Amino acid sequence: MTIAAGVRPKSPIERLLAANSWLVYAFFYAPIFLLIALSFNDNENVGVWTSASTRWYSEMFQQDDVMRALRNSLIVASVSTLISTLLGTAAAISLERFRFRGQRVYDGLVYLPIIIPDVTMAVMLLLFFAQAFNIIDGLFGSKPAFGLGTISLAHIAFNISFVAVVVRARLAQLDSSLEEAAADLYATRWQAFRYVTLPLIMPGVAGGALLALTLSLDDVVVTSFVAGPGATTLPVYVFGLVRRGVTPLINAVSTVMLAASMALVLISLFFQRGTGTVAITEEEPLEET
Repeated sequence: MTIAAGVRPKSPIERLLAANSWLVYAFFYAPIFLLIALSFNDNENVGVWTSASTRWYSEMFQQDDVMRALRNSLIVASVSTLISTLLGTAAAISLERFRFRGQRVYDGLVYLPIIIPDVTMAVMLLLFFAQAFNIIDGLFGSKPAFGLGTISLAHIAFNISFVAVVVRARLAQLDSSLEEAAADLYATRWQAFRYVTLPLIMPGVAGGALLALTLSLDDVVVTSFVAGPGATTLPVYVFGLVRRGVTPLINAVSTVMLAASMALVLISLFFQRGTGTVAITEEEPLEET
């Protein structure tokens, strides 16, 4: 056997590790490919393949319950992503650029929603909303109800941490001398932030927003605890269908959710790896002080 020049033959250990890697990938991704393939099965019996068809995808968009759950998911995800991105970005900037009393404690609390179990987070939010509603009922004589509002607040509560971590990582890579140069050119703090800091951290902000959107669209545990009657999101709806039995319709809905989640994650990674540029325009020049 002839070995190409400069190519070292693989040792048995390297071959074993390579085979182990392929087995791990197969273990993780084989169920995903199986789910996608079965979503195109025309047979109502999930385990019996007859012929390829998009029947269940068309039926999915004709189901009022599915469309209602999808609309609820999009509403909650849009609201929670917008607010959590603003608050998470502000938290990241305050922790990375300023020093204040109790900063270490606050820094640790920012990471808390990321590391605690989802069930614990869900129970905490459920008890918080229940107590808050009782207080409001005692003060105003009107008790709020669980619904899309409580789901949105719950998603904001854990999404802030993820956005803050992503934006803070971007800020840590930012050269502070650029902001100092803007100050030397008589820029105010707002002008330095708008024309220098914000464009450079925008890939991190966009990546954090897309990550928050993905987490909001995929959440089941927290949502199921704080949702009220008629406030069912798409993941919770799919979970309810699975408890009654697996059907090809579930495969189609799950495939759509999987494709959307993967697309959002890939776009998020793209933005996080992007580079910001500082734009200097003549419409609003830096004012001298």
